[in-house]
Parts: sequence; structure tokens; C-alpha cells
Amino acid sequence: MRNAIKRRYNKKIICYFDTVFQRVGFAVFAQMSERFGAKSMVFFSLLMLIKGFVARFVIFGAPFSWATLYTEIPFVLIVYCLIEWFATKRKLAAYLLANLLLTGVFFSVIMYYKYYGVIVTYRALHQVNQVTAVSNSKFSLLDPYFLFIFSDVLILAYLLFNRKRAAGWKRALARRVSRKTVAAVFAVSVALTLFNIFPNRASMNEMVKAGQMGILNYEAYTLLDRPKEEKIAPADITQAAIDAAKGANHPASPLYEGAAKGKNLIVIQLESFQNFLIGLTIDGQEVTPVLNRLARSAFYFPHFYQQVGQGNTSDAEFVVNTSFYVPPEEPAVQSYAGKRLPSLPRLLGANGYDTATFHTNTVEFWNRGELYSALGFDRYYDQSFFGEDDKVFFGSSDEVLYAKTAAELERMNDSGRPFYAQVISMSAHHPFTIPEEKWHMTLPERYEGTLVGDYIRAQNYADYALGLFIDDLKRRGVWDDSLIVIYGDHVGLPASSLSGKEKDLMEEIFGHDYGYKEMINIPLIIAGEGVTSPARFEQAGGQADILPTVANLLGVSLADQIHFGQDLLNNPNHNLIPERYYLPTGSFLNNEELFVPGSGFEDGEHYPLSGEETDRPLSTKDEFDRALRLLNLSDSYVSQLPDKDAPAQ
Repeated sequence: MRNAIKRRYNKKIICYFDTVFQRVGFAVFAQMSERFGAKSMVFFSLLMLIKGFVARFVIFGAPFSWATLYTEIPFVLIVYCLIEWFATKRKLAAYLLANLLLTGVFFSVIMYYKYYGVIVTYRALHQVNQVTAVSNSKFSLLDPYFLFIFSDVLILAYLLFNRKRAAGWKRALARRVSRKTVAAVFAVSVALTLFNIFPNRASMNEMVKAGQMGILNYEAYTLLDRPKEEKIAPADITQAAIDAAKGANHPASPLYEGAAKGKNLIVIQLESFQNFLIGLTIDGQEVTPVLNRLARSAFYFPHFYQQVGQGNTSDAEFVVNTSFYVPPEEPAVQSYAGKRLPSLPRLLGANGYDTATFHTNTVEFWNRGELYSALGFDRYYDQSFFGEDDKVFFGSSDEVLYAKTAAELERMNDSGRPFYAQVISMSAHHPFTIPEEKWHMTLPERYEGTLVGDYIRAQNYADYALGLFIDDLKRRGVWDDSLIVIYGDHVGLPASSLSGKEKDLMEEIFGHDYGYKEMINIPLIIAGEGVTSPARFEQAGGQADILPTVANLLGVSLADQIHFGQDLLNNPNHNLIPERYYLPTGSFLNNEELFVPGSGFEDGEHYPLSGEETDRPLSTKDEFDRALRLLNLSDSYVSQLPDKDAPAQ
């Protein structure tokens, strides 16, 4: 009975697809199969050529470029030649499987680029367990035409299972190609593939490299290549060497040294919060009135930049708490969570502080439990503490986060022991579609239904919830006893994610095109009763600079702790900030501009932070080399740290 129902069900499905494909494209496939039926290699290569056009259009903005033919198709032909040589009775099935896998690669590259603005590699497979948690974010970026590259897979699957209609087509497509022809095509394809790969290996910019090599060639290259950056010996990794590479200074009598000595430290990390929101009004409405007041009344750093990698929020936690740079190929929670990391929690713990971190998601997400252990936090508060009341995205809302955290901080404050608390907000997470009851502003019609509009509304709610937290801390007597540090964790609106209309909205906000330097710009605000006053610091800074800046304010010595940031209150004239992942390797900022390399320094792009065009570059090859050396110093130092479970030396 069950089998009969199943057969009837399958028959209905086949009838449905038969109707659809007769109307949508079967005739086209029939004509193509008649012409190329005996040349399956040509037929499937043409399909992949179309998909290559789509992928390169989305990523490089190059529609119908002939580069697709000579960069993508040789790799495809290598795969198809192997099928012609080694597949026997199942040749057509092998072609269909290869077509599906290669299509999957193109689709993955497109979707990852839309979310992160970078080219995905096999290394991102380590993050596959996070995909379900952020599925709403991924699907929100799915333009319908992206699915076009799977249309042939559906049609071919239909043909494969419709024996009556497609028997002749399948027989024609399954015919063998001459072995001499296959050998010749294989040899030429291998030569072209190597020609695409080898001359472009030295390119610094991963996007440039993928464009020059071809997407499929680049994926194969990253899979087979195992770059071994030479590690610097621990004895050569000194604070003096790091400061020399950065150009950092340590005055004999630092400004603000110990100004907040003995105070609690509360570090608030705002999800996806970018600096352009500070002071922004939409049709007369302030988007972030709470943070606007703080920026006017405390220390505000408008030229502050993210330094995260693949781990996004968790990478921000790592960088801020260690003053190290993220690893080159993986999130810090995967590469470094097994290490005993010199960190802000350990530093303050050694100075009598109680340390804790607060996050409404489960501690297993992004391997945070291992990260917090590596950082040396005394304890963490996660979903088991906050519950799932008033849930927004991954956990309880920011209102619940702040209310329960404030009560716990009051208890810690009353213990008579200073504390360090890091508080991670999450409600304004991509795709920013917060519940309607959380809306606290009305947007103009032109913003409705856009990612930009949803982002602004979500951040307006995050600002509202933060205001409740500040009021609660003041009411409980915690605010006056604490130094408060507030910053954004990472970009919320990658330029690659925006549609044409959304880019127009961003141009309306900025008065010019929205690009790299606007994208990675996040705010930093430091507030403390009796410590800070209204001040705007114009020097460039990055997340690695928070630890040394806070250590100076708290009067805690860093003499015995390696760090790659610098005290922003005592180095106003120069900073060198290496960037990774969201920008190509070799990118960096100084006080005057953002530099993004091409194949190297000479063909790189210069983006003045002032926005004004200059007749000369504001960065140098020496800074470029020193930025790369800083990354190598950090990688070498952290990778050679002892494991956290190793016996103490």
C-alpha cells in the first residue's frame, strides 16, 4: 500500500515537472542536446561557461568577459577529460555529479562573497556548523537569479528520470569522445590552468589572485598549496621589536596614567555597529541618541577600525582581550582557543579583579567556551543564565541581556572587589529584521524593505536598549564606580551585500560612494565619572589598541605582556594598523589613509581618510612591509604559546 502511494506521489511530481519543463526550457535543452548530443564534454562545458559568467559578474562585476573562457573552462575540461577516460557505464551520471559539484562551488563562492565580501576557500568548511545558526542572514542575501545556475541541474535530473522522453537524448550524450581528442584537450587544459595559476601566485590581494587565476583554479590552488610562513623565534619577538614596527612611542609620563585606577571595567561590544550611525539623523530623527550623548560627553574616537577575521564577533572578543591579530586562515576560536593566551582578563585578574563575560547565546556557538578558558575569564554567563525570554535571533534580547547583567554587576560591585565584565550585545545581528514591537523609530518610505533600513532600525533599538542599561547601572550605583568602553565589533553593511537601491541610500547618507574605509570604520567611546571629559580624538585606532589604552587608564603595567596595539591616549601622531580578511592581506591604515594592495604595493589603492583627493600617496612601501611583519610577529608569537592545559613553566 505504502509503495503504491509512493508511486502515485512520484508520478504526480513527474507530471508536474513535465509540465513546467515543457513550458520553461525543455525545448532549448532538446535543441542543445541534438547539436551536442555526441559531444557531452562540449555540452556540459557550455553549461559551466554560463555559470562562470554569472559568478564572475557577481564577484568581479565583469559580465560576459572572455576571461571566463580561458580562466574557468580549462579546469572544467580537466575534470571532464578524466570522466571520459575513466567512466564507463556511468559516464552520464559522472557528468551530472561533476556538474553539480562545480555548480556548488560557484554558488558557495557567490553566497560567501555576498555575506563577507571575500572569496571563500575550503578552510571555511570549519564553519559549516555555524551555517544553520545564521541561515536567515545567508538567505536574506539570496538574489533569485543566483539560483539560475542550478536550473540545468533540475532539468537534467528531470531528463535522467524521465525514461520515455529522454532515452534517445541520454544515449546520444553518453557516447564516448575519441581518446586522442580527450588527450589533446587534457594537455591543453592542464597547460592553460598552470599558466593561469603560476604567474599569479605572488599576488597579495586574494580577490585579484582569484580574478587572475580563475575562481575554480584559485579554489584548487588554495586546497593544494600549503604556504609555510617562516616563524620568528620567540626570543626575537619583543615589545621593542613590535613598537619599532608600529612606530609606537611610550612617553616617560603617560597622559591619564592611572586615572581610573581601582575602578571596575565594563566593556560593551555592539553587534555590527558602524561609526556612521553616530550623529546620523534620518528626516530629523536621531538614530542613536544615547551614543550621541556619550560621544559628546566622553572620549570619542571616530577614526577607529575593526580588525576581525572569519570569526567576526568572536574574533573581536579575541582581539580586544589579547591585543593580538587574528590568524591568517581561520577564526581565532579555532586556531588559538587551545593556547594559554596572555590577555586582559589574566592581566586584571593578577591585579585583584573578578572577571566575567556575558553573552545570551549558547557558549558552544563559535567554540566560545574554549575561547573564554584560553583567555582566562573566571566565568561566563550564556543562554543558561539569560534563558530565551523575549528572543531575538540567537538568544534573549538586548533588553534582557542588560537587565540581568546589571543585576549581576551590582552583586559583583558590592563584593568590594573590582571587576572586569565584557558584555556582548546581539539583537542587531544580520539580517537586522527585529520584531516590530522593538521598533522605536519610523523610517521614510525609501528605506522600507531594504537592508539599510532594517539595519538602521535594528541599531536604533540597540541604542535604546543600551540607554536602559546605562540608566540601570546609574540607579544601582555601578556607573560611577566603573570605566565604560563601548565599540562596534565588525561591519554590518558589507558593500558586497548591497543592492543598487541600497548603495544609493548609503551614498545619500555619506554624500559619496560607500567603500572600504567607511565599511570597516567602527566607533570607540570611553566614559568614566571623574576620568573622562568631552574630547574627540582624531588619530586612527584599531581593536588591538583597546587593551593598552585601558591598561594605562587603570594604571596596570604592560611591562611583561606582549601586545600589538598602542595606547591611543599617548600616541596621537602615528599608528600602523594591519588588516586581514575583510580586506586583502597587506592592507593597512595609518593616521592619513587606508591602503589596499593589488598584486603588491606598487599597484595598490590609496583611500585618504579625509575623503579628499591628494596628488601623492599618504602611505609608503616601508609601512606596507612593516604591516606584514607585524602580522608575522603576531602569528609567530601566538602559535608558539604553550597550550592552556600544559604544566606551568
